[in-house]
Amino acid sequence: MTAAEIAALLPQIAGWEVIANHHLAKTFTFKDFELALAFVNRVGEMAEAQWHHPDIHLAWGKVAIEIWTHKIDGLTESDFVFAAKCDALAAQA
Repeated sequence: MTAAEIAALLPQIAGWEVIANHHLAKTFTFKDFELALAFVNRVGEMAEAQWHHPDIHLAWGKVAIEIWTHKIDGLTESDFVFAAKCDALAAQA
């Protein structure tokens, strides 16, 4: 994706940032480890179902997610869709 294409889609996914025009990143916060882990598991299930696997970093009350399309080593529109779906899963906590 070009920088202009990325800039057009980024406002649609609140709180996400673009790193080096290569990947999306966001840190989600939760009140405890159990809720953070439950979120990780929901994202993991979605990732397996879609064959779209983000990097996920779990800590107490915090989950950091990085998304990009490994096949092209960069961003595609599907990465933005996946980010929006992660936001929806976080809202279930």
